Amino acid sequence: MRIIRITSLIFLTFLLISASTGIDLEKRSLLNNRIELKIPKRFSIMAEDMMRTKYPSERRPGLVYTNASGGINVALNLTQNPADQSMIVPYKDNLMQTFKSLYPSAEWKSSGVKEVNGRKVGYLELVTPAIDTEIYNLLFFTDLDGKLLLCTFNCTKNSMSEWTPAAKEIMGSLKVK
Repeated sequence: MRIIRITSLIFLTFLLISASTGIDLEKRSLLNNRIELKIPKRFSIMAEDMMRTKYPSERRPGLVYTNASGGINVALNLTQNPADQSMIVPYKDNLMQTFKSLYPSAEWKSSGVKEVNGRKVGYLELVTPAIDTEIYNLLFFTDLDGKLLLCTFNCTKNSMSEWTPAAKEIMGSLKVK
């Protein structure tokens, strides 16, 4: 009887852990099959008119996956900035200074450089102010074909506890082919 209770408890714990994230990710080959990245299954490519509204600058991302409301996004931008593995730490330092200047009231969660699938990947994790809310951002980057590849996950601060584990799993899935 005790074994059945323990087994039931383990099974129930597993179900609760599985249900708590509720975010299914799937691997996708992106940027003409040059990278692989996990994207939430229910996300689709953001429509061009929504991209122009959400990212009004001419330096908008080249590819954005979003949920149905457009409030949670995974964006990718292969910049024209030269980059290689030796430049990831300097890029991290430079981007940190830029974000600190742009968002002095930002709430910093973490930053650094880690190895992901055999490559150096820099990252910044912070909450920034917006007009009517606060935005959780996980910006991560590496080099691709001699250029800087910027990837960003963002959602509202209200969704942060649900989505932060998925954001980190997305970053950890980045694979340059």
